[in-house]
Amino acid sequence: MDSLEHLITRSIKTYYKNRLYAPIIFLIVFLALAIFFPVGHMIAPRTYDEEDISLYQLYNQKELYGKFNLKNLYFTGYTNKWLDRTRGYYYYTMINSECVVVLLSPDTCEQGSPTIENITIKGKVIYDSHSTRTLLGNLANDLNWNEDGILSTVSTYSISEPDATGLMSSLFVFLYILFAIYSVVCIIIFSVYIAFPVLSLPIQKTRAYGKPAEILAEAEEELATLPQLATEDMFITEHYFIETSSYGVAIVPIDAIIWIYKYSTMHKFLWHHFSITYTLHITAGKRHYIKCPKNIKSDIDGIMDYLAEANHNILVGFSEENRLKVEEIQNDFDIIRKISGFLSKRV
Repeated sequence: MDSLEHLITRSIKTYYKNRLYAPIIFLIVFLALAIFFPVGHMIAPRTYDEEDISLYQLYNQKELYGKFNLKNLYFTGYTNKWLDRTRGYYYYTMINSECVVVLLSPDTCEQGSPTIENITIKGKVIYDSHSTRTLLGNLANDLNWNEDGILSTVSTYSISEPDATGLMSSLFVFLYILFAIYSVVCIIIFSVYIAFPVLSLPIQKTRAYGKPAEILAEAEEELATLPQLATEDMFITEHYFIETSSYGVAIVPIDAIIWIYKYSTMHKFLWHHFSITYTLHITAGKRHYIKCPKNIKSDIDGIMDYLAEANHNILVGFSEENRLKVEEIQNDFDIIRKISGFLSKRV
C-alpha cells in the first residue's frame, strides 16, 4: 500500500522527466552547431562597411555570413545559372584596394543593372569558388588576357548573396530557430509539470468533470487506501479509472466513461511472431480518449469486466453499432451540422 501513496503524482513526474531527455539533447546539438558552424552569423549577421571589410579575416575567423555595405559595383556581363534558372549576376568592386567578385540575386541588381552605386546585402564569404574561377577564365578569354594574370589581380575570396539568402539557407535558419524554440518551450513546460503535477496535461483534462486539484487529491486518496482492482499500470478505485504507465498518465471518473474496447497487436520480425499485446481504448464524456497500450489480455479483460459492472451504461466492445451510438452521444457531427445549416441559410 505504501507504493501506491502519491502514485499518480510520482508517475506524472517520472513521465515528464523521461520526456525531458529529447529536447535537452536537441538543444545541446543546436548549441554545438552554433559553436562549430557559423549558424549565429547566419541568423544574426553583423554589418560591415566597405572600409572595414577583410574577407581574409572573416573567412579564417569563420564569420562567413554578414551584411555588407558596398559601393560602385560593375556588372561583368556574366550570370550564374542553376537548372536553366538565373541564380545570380556577377559584379566586381574594389574593397580595400582589392578587386572582389560579388554575386547578386536577380531582384537585388534589377536583373543585371550595369552599375550600382550603393547597396547593402546579406552575403556569404566564399574562398576560391569554382564558379568564380570559371567566370574569370571566361572573362580572360573574352578580353584576350592571360588567365593567371587576371586570377592574380582578383581576390580569391568572393561574396555571394544567393548562398546566404537562397532557399536552402533560409529553410535551414527557419528550421533551426523553430526547433530551438520548440526545445526550449518543451523543457520549460515539462519542468513546470514536474514541479507542479496538478498543472500537467493529464490532470488538466479532468477539468471537464470538476476541479483538477480536487479530482487528483480524491483519486490519490482512493488509490492509496482502497483500490478496487489493480494491474501493473492500470487501477480502478471507487470512483476512478487510473493509468500510470510509461506511455502516459490518465484519470477518468467511472461514471463519465461511455465506451471501452480492446485492440490486439501482433509483434513480429520478418516471419517470426513474437507475441500479442492488447491496447485498452476508453472513450469518456467531453471527448476524452485514453489508450492503454501493450497490456496482457487477462489484465484488460479484468478491467473491462469491472468497469462494465460498475457502470451499466458503458458500451463494451468494438462494433459499428457502438461506434454510431458514441457519435450520437457525443454529437461528433454537431459542429458540421451547424456550419452546413449556416451556409445553407446564407446561400
